[in-house]
Amino acid sequence: MKIKNLPALLVLLASPVALFALPETDRKIEDAAKASYNCRTVLENHVAVKAHDGVVTLTGIVGDRDLKVLAEDTVSNLPGVDRVDNQITPDPAIAEHSDGWIAIKLRTQLLVRCIVSADNTTVRVENGVVTLTGTANTQSQKELTGEYAKEIEGVKAVKNDVVVNAAPVPAQSMGEENDDASISSQVKYVLLNHRATSALKTKVTTVDNCVVITGEAANEAERSLAGKLAGSIRGVMAVTNNMTVKM
Repeated sequence: MKIKNLPALLVLLASPVALFALPETDRKIEDAAKASYNCRTVLENHVAVKAHDGVVTLTGIVGDRDLKVLAEDTVSNLPGVDRVDNQITPDPAIAEHSDGWIAIKLRTQLLVRCIVSADNTTVRVENGVVTLTGTANTQSQKELTGEYAKEIEGVKAVKNDVVVNAAPVPAQSMGEENDDASISSQVKYVLLNHRATSALKTKVTTVDNCVVITGEAANEAERSLAGKLAGSIRGVMAVTNNMTVKM
C-alpha cells in the first residue's frame, strides 16, 4: 500500500519531538542559572530567570549596575542560551559611592575571591570609612581582606579589626562550590572593578575551573595583573593568559 504525502506525515510525526525538546532545553537553562554560584550566593536569589526558545529574560533588583552585568554574563555563559534580555533594575535606594554601595562592592569581592571569607567578615561603612570585624585564618588573610576594601572607589579609610583565629576554619561556605559560568563572569567583574584593569577589553572562558583570557593590554604589567586577578577567583584551578600587548 502506498502512502501519499509521506514527507508531510514525517514532519507531523517529528514535530512533537521538536516541540518537547525546546521546552526541555529552556528548563535546563533555567535550572542551571538558578543553581549557579552567582545567582544563589552573590545575587542571593534576587534575580528571576525565565527562558523561552533560548532567549532568557532576567528580572529583579540588585545592588548596583555591575551586579546587573554580572547576572547577564553568568547566564550568557550557559549552554543553549541564544540571547539575554536583561530587565534587572539596580536598587534606586543605593546611590553610587554611598556607604551602602561600598558595602555591596566589598561583599561581592569577598564572595568571589579565594582565601578571604564573606561569611567570617562583618563589614560596616560610615562616611566612607570601612570597619572590618570577624575572624581570619591567617594574618595574610586578614591583610588581604583589608586590601580589597581599600581598592573600592570611594573608600576613605579602612579600620581592620578582624581577629586571626588560633584554630583555622573553612574560608568557603559548605557546599558553595563555584561553577564555570560564574567564574567567567567573576573574572570580568574583578577586572572591571580594579583601577588598573577597568579599561581592558577581554574575553574570558572557563572549562572545568580552568580559565582562558584573551584580549589586548597596554603593557606587560597590565597583562600580568589581569592573569593574577583571574587566578584570585574562588575555585580557579589554572589560568591561561593569551592576552597580547599593544605594539
